Amino acid sequence: MTEDVYIIGTAMTRFGKHLEKGIKVLTGEVLELVLKDCGLERRDMEAAWFSNSGWGYHSFQHAVRGQVALSANGIEGIGIVNVENACACGSTALHSAWAAVKAGIYDCVLAIGAEKMYDNDRAKTMMFFMSGSDVEELPAFMAKFQEEEKLRREKEAKEKGLELPREKPGGHSAFMDLYSIGARIHMQQHGTTQRQLACIAAKAHNNSVHNPFAQYNFPMTVEEVLSDREVSYPLTRAMCAPVGDGAAAAVLCSERFLRKRGPGRGIRIRASVLRSGTREGESDICARASKAAYGMAGLGPEDIDVVELHDATAFGELYQTEQMGFCPRGEGGPFAESGATAIGGKIPVNPSGGLIARGHPVGASGLAQIFELASQLYAEAGPRQVQGARIAMAENGGGFLGRGEAAMAIHILEGI
Repeated sequence: MTEDVYIIGTAMTRFGKHLEKGIKVLTGEVLELVLKDCGLERRDMEAAWFSNSGWGYHSFQHAVRGQVALSANGIEGIGIVNVENACACGSTALHSAWAAVKAGIYDCVLAIGAEKMYDNDRAKTMMFFMSGSDVEELPAFMAKFQEEEKLRREKEAKEKGLELPREKPGGHSAFMDLYSIGARIHMQQHGTTQRQLACIAAKAHNNSVHNPFAQYNFPMTVEEVLSDREVSYPLTRAMCAPVGDGAAAAVLCSERFLRKRGPGRGIRIRASVLRSGTREGESDICARASKAAYGMAGLGPEDIDVVELHDATAFGELYQTEQMGFCPRGEGGPFAESGATAIGGKIPVNPSGGLIARGHPVGASGLAQIFELASQLYAEAGPRQVQGARIAMAENGGGFLGRGEAAMAIHILEGI
């Protein structure tokens, strides 16, 4: 019987716009923090998985990103694996590190992710997101949708006698349009409202006020979210994750390594699941991955105390709470509006502020979720603490394929 795998260190930098910091600097900052958290040295790391999606696109650093970033910060000579899996690459790095320890190959390893998303050339950043899809098919589809959307907005503005709102130069991520399409379908099929999406976004912003690592630290009311600039109906700017930079990391170890260390804290990984999407049909990747994770952990949705999930938009949270089994299909809107996903609610979701407010530097996002859940399981989350949290769940999706995510990793964690 294979031994359990534990997380013994987590860390993240504050997410935000850091034009003065490169990937090497961000990697070094979070490496120092995670080693301090677990009380280990660089020489204790037997292998590392480095998560990054955009360094090659933005700065032409391809192929050996992990070796470059880590060797610049004192880690070299060991096995270093480069992980690129769109927005899910951080959690994919964690899953791969877990699998290697679970297999008995290593006793102590590092999963680390760093990303530079913000650029003065906004159009360049927005084009980067397109690479997380089928680039032979999505551009034509999105051009047609965006033209139809432009005509709709112009007609609506004319009917209401309003000036058409101007978007920032460079536009927005095509993924926001894909989420808006999903939201509109959900609204038509289940009666979901824009106000329910605003409730999710307001919760995220209000949670992030208490998170010193979050990109945004200001509260928002539901009305303020609704009145913010429209990105792609029904999504307003406040319902969408911002562009930013940052890094996050986790140190994993075997059970024998943990015992050898003696008394100390750790978090058991009860389940680690990685799945890919499908081209045809409704997106069910989250339902499939969640079912596998619950089966591996021997748990169900009712056993989860706190969740960090992938809310690149407010609709992402609404849809995934249904897919993960926290409420019936089609009822994610009323579920959120009822306060069930707030801190103190039935199942607190994204106490960190989520991607919407904590930020979303894609290579670090999945590991930042783990940092937040570790803080919750150690009861170190301060004003955003979920009381009695013992079992936590993280869902991190990446890219688009068909009508849903191209990749997704789900982890279930237990404090010990």
